[in-house]
Amino acid sequence: MMSHKVTVLTLFPEMFPGPLAHSLLGKALEKGLWQFDIVDIRKFAEDRHQTVDDTCFGGGPGMVLRPDVVDKALSSVMELGKARLIHLTPRGQVFQQTLAYEMAYTTLPLVFLCGRYEGIDQRVLDKWNAEDVSVGDFVLTGGELAAMTILDAALRLIPGVIGDEGSLNEESFSNGLLEYPHYTRPRLWEGRHVPEVLISGHHEKIAAWRSKEAETITLRRRPDLWNKYMNQHDLT
Repeated sequence: MMSHKVTVLTLFPEMFPGPLAHSLLGKALEKGLWQFDIVDIRKFAEDRHQTVDDTCFGGGPGMVLRPDVVDKALSSVMELGKARLIHLTPRGQVFQQTLAYEMAYTTLPLVFLCGRYEGIDQRVLDKWNAEDVSVGDFVLTGGELAAMTILDAALRLIPGVIGDEGSLNEESFSNGLLEYPHYTRPRLWEGRHVPEVLISGHHEKIAAWRSKEAETITLRRRPDLWNKYMNQHDLT
């Protein structure tokens, strides 16, 4: 059984593992399906004040994480073997389900570098060939929550983490569409009925209904996904 190795570099190690230690991912961590290490970047500062940042060359507000400090922190984990380095930043490629699958099935250790303040000196990112990844078109106070979000999305895809792995094939983005609605007991709740087709026992009709609902929801809520889906399937 392959165990996924994850290391996070941050100025706030107390934030981890946070939600990753609970529910399905927490159980998977206990079973050894993935391993987790945390590296405190501040411990690699050499002055007595543990200074990790400095002002921007060229002027402007905010502070930038120093390349020498970040480099020492990266060297402590990257030198142990080849790894995939993910730098969390709003200017990165937007994280999607395809990248989650890629991370879930990689054989390389995953290293997440969490930026803070105005960011990290570009030179150290270039040296280590960091991949810039974003969780969306908005700005967070740091990369920690972004790292947790990406890890939650990727680690749940590791074989053995989710009991019914067949459910992964029907959830949002698995086939290019948003997921269809779900219903459970009671059949009548506050005057609202479960769609009759779902209690008909006719599996082909249920599958057709779910497919149609997924298409309708995607078209209405995410026309960008719908257009991509149409192009991929040569539909007009």
